[in-house]
Amino acid sequence: MTARFALFGHPVAHSLSPRIHAAFARQTGVAMDYHLIDATPDDFSAALADFAHAGGVGGNVTVPHKAAAFALCAATSTRAQRAGAVNTLVRRDDGWFGDNTDGIGLVRDLTTRHRHDLRERRTLLLGAGGAAAGIAPALLDAGIGELTIVNRNRARADALAAMLAQPQRVRSRDWRDLETLGHFDLIINATSAARCDAPLDLPMSIASRHTLAVDLGYAQAAVNFLAFARAAHCQHTVDGLGMLVEQAAAAFELWHRLRPQTEPVYAMLRRELPLRATD
Repeated sequence: MTARFALFGHPVAHSLSPRIHAAFARQTGVAMDYHLIDATPDDFSAALADFAHAGGVGGNVTVPHKAAAFALCAATSTRAQRAGAVNTLVRRDDGWFGDNTDGIGLVRDLTTRHRHDLRERRTLLLGAGGAAAGIAPALLDAGIGELTIVNRNRARADALAAMLAQPQRVRSRDWRDLETLGHFDLIINATSAARCDAPLDLPMSIASRHTLAVDLGYAQAAVNFLAFARAAHCQHTVDGLGMLVEQAAAAFELWHRLRPQTEPVYAMLRRELPLRATD
């Protein structure tokens, strides 16, 4: 019997996850059915319950449901608890077990694929939603230096900084403070602005030629931020495609106890997407 998996989000029609997991399944000889479930925030809980009732054994969660998924889990991993968000689900006898593979996916992409040393980098995190919460603990574990979180809603930045509970390393600031913060060694865009066609409105002073600029989006969603980075003369820019593949591999391994090869899948998708990272 083929095991059933799904990605929950709103919207999800654009997602590459079914192709990624199909490629992993071919590599490893795993029989799995992976499909998309578009659920609004009001419908997510019912959609997840229906999926479990229909025999669903695992899933991924994307925006805007990561915090809601955390609340619906019977148990969660340490990574999910630190993030307050879940992107990977495993069905157990007592309900859903939730994990968060976003952070390890990003760190693996930056350090293993792109060969960047993250240690002691003065880091700016743009955004304070579920995506930012998912990656921030892993960045701290990877040894970055000072982490500044900036969000248009300052209260959300304050909340994420408080949740990380490292006041000597982590601080929050208002978006309007960007003009005064100086330049950073690492800038990560975890906002949804590009996805909503909203301007980023970033000062050039936050970046230099030595800055590593990373967008968690890929293809069209990363265009605006990476264009800013190149205009600021950043020599190293990375989009979120590699993170997407790596976090999916970590989820696949959690489900099947098999670690797939990520480089062939990344290379296949990179050839097909119009936007390329410069590294």
